[in-house]
Amino acid sequence: MLTPIEKILFILLALVSAGFTFHGFKTIIDTVRKGRPAPELKNIPASLLKAGVTVLFQRTIFKARKALSAVHLGLFFGLITYAFVNLFDVLEGLIPNFDLTYSGKHLAPPAWTIPLINIYSLVSDVMSMFLLIAITIFLVRRFIVKDKALTYRENVLLNPKVKAGGQAKDSLIVGVFVIMHVTAHVLSQAYRLTEGADPFMPFASFLNSIFGASETGMHVAWWVSIGWVMFIIPYLSRSKHTHFFMAPINLGLAKQNPRGQLDPAIPLKVIDGRKYDPGAKVITDLAWKRILDAYACVQCNRCQDVCPANFYQRPLSPSALEVNKRYLLKEATFGSHPDLLLAPLTETVISPEAVWSCTTCYACVRVCPVGNEPMADIVDIRRRMLIDGFEIDSGVQTALQSLATNGNWMGKGKRLRGRWAKELEFPVKNATEEPVEVLWFVGDTASFDERVIPNTKMVARIFHQAGLDFGILYQNESNAGNDVRRVGEEGLFEQLVEQNMAAFGKAQFQRIVTTDPHSFNTLKNEYPQFGGKFEVKHYTVTLLKLFEEGKLTVKNKLSHYKVTFHDPCYLGRYNGGFTAPRKLLELLGVEFHEMPRNCENSFCCGAGGGQIWMGKVAPGERPAENRIKEALSTFEKHPSDKKQLFIVTCPKDMVMYSDAVKTTGNEGKIEVRDIIQLVAEAVGVEEVSPIVG
Repeated sequence: MLTPIEKILFILLALVSAGFTFHGFKTIIDTVRKGRPAPELKNIPASLLKAGVTVLFQRTIFKARKALSAVHLGLFFGLITYAFVNLFDVLEGLIPNFDLTYSGKHLAPPAWTIPLINIYSLVSDVMSMFLLIAITIFLVRRFIVKDKALTYRENVLLNPKVKAGGQAKDSLIVGVFVIMHVTAHVLSQAYRLTEGADPFMPFASFLNSIFGASETGMHVAWWVSIGWVMFIIPYLSRSKHTHFFMAPINLGLAKQNPRGQLDPAIPLKVIDGRKYDPGAKVITDLAWKRILDAYACVQCNRCQDVCPANFYQRPLSPSALEVNKRYLLKEATFGSHPDLLLAPLTETVISPEAVWSCTTCYACVRVCPVGNEPMADIVDIRRRMLIDGFEIDSGVQTALQSLATNGNWMGKGKRLRGRWAKELEFPVKNATEEPVEVLWFVGDTASFDERVIPNTKMVARIFHQAGLDFGILYQNESNAGNDVRRVGEEGLFEQLVEQNMAAFGKAQFQRIVTTDPHSFNTLKNEYPQFGGKFEVKHYTVTLLKLFEEGKLTVKNKLSHYKVTFHDPCYLGRYNGGFTAPRKLLELLGVEFHEMPRNCENSFCCGAGGGQIWMGKVAPGERPAENRIKEALSTFEKHPSDKKQLFIVTCPKDMVMYSDAVKTTGNEGKIEVRDIIQLVAEAVGVEEVSPIVG
């Protein structure tokens, strides 16, 4: 189809496009390699293959925004189709008589290829319409409807170019490209139809009925279509849409260690003799994988949607963190500001206040369709801020000082940790003095908080009635360190690990049971890094097993209660502990109703990541208050006269939600109870009394 001059021009433009594309992606690779070492990945080819299948079927995008995800699915398959469309368009331009209209009869193909040509023609034609519809929906959403989900609040730190509309500009360029490219391609096919309609090209045939056939039109449309491709491919490496290429790679190279295991503060590897300080001050202090995150980011703001700190009107947006990283890298590598690679992260990508707003709930990581870990960046930034002497909240500082001195964050003496056990009507074994089957790691809140101690005693009574051979560490137990590590105090975390490992070494036990999901997470996932390889269970799993073995029996069905259940982040989202609490509630006979946000999508109480230690409380509706309202709204859909209970399986949740019931003015409407209180009532151990706050 193309004249010799046009062919030469096409080849020259293609070479220029390929050169800019190569430069763009080489720059990205070189930049990613400047990051510090990350934990080693195993079986990378299999992981990349799995990621390819995941991307092909768009599995990760349906975690949220189901309707828009369906539209995105159509857009994705349309673009995949157009990879083949563009190839055949180039062949049509370069090879004489290469024409697939009318079953390719001008090409005189072998008979067996005709059905394949017809299928290709039909799919490409129909997908052209889907592509135009899908991209129009997304453009309308961004520029006409102006969906607030794509915006950021004023108190969130943003790169100046983002504030100036850089994201919208990128979206408009790519949106216009898709519309122009697809329209030009279909028109080029329509202009080829010299013999009327082609039944396998309904869209092109419709346009042919309007515009007719035209040799000149065919050439112009072909050049518009392919010309856009030669412009857009190198542009993608310099725009927000780099995720087209980088997202599958990012998923294939995603974190392989457990969700609940943070990367070490200092890389285990030393490369080229480089010494690494703990944490991250500048962007190249981040692991290479988390530099790659910035290029893979879709900038869809799904992480912002589920962030409890963002909901709480705090200046944290996980999305803004990744977007700012991306723009910083772009200006430093494609622009003329290489010095930005040495600019403090707390001035360029996230504000100090936002750093200390994170609850480390993992919701942003879970919902990300491309496997980004903004939460891990925040923890690394906290690590360096503490070392560099940044001012931190007075409550956090006090808690850390108490943890260093007393092994707990509540300012209590070590010898008081087991006082509650001595108030029981039976002795609780000291696991450092006599062998036990189960070592119960109680945790700070369950040991010291007067609002929670009655539940702690109840757990002990239930274990005792079931004949469980258990003991505790008494004054030898220290805080497990989960929140300490996530606050960024790696040195104190290692000190606590050392203290607990010494206590474990004195004890003889078969497995550990924890009350606190935070302790459960770090003992299970992070202590193995320090040689602590134990079988660790949450107390709900132990309770369920005692029922299943017949050691506990339901004597009183609790059908007079209407309940909902809150999944703690560190039990549920981090460790998949969704089943045991729900099976227990089923055994107890309560009327159970799920809140809309449950299991993997559960909403954080707001206590994690050291937030419960904060001395200064920000204004606005707290996550726990919103959660109580969600529970009441759930109950309203199932009206009855039954007592309404909000069930928790975390001592911190007991504190956070009991306070939230009061601050929202809902006392008398809903009561917060630990699941152990229901178990006690059902098995007849002791009459449940209301918790006095």
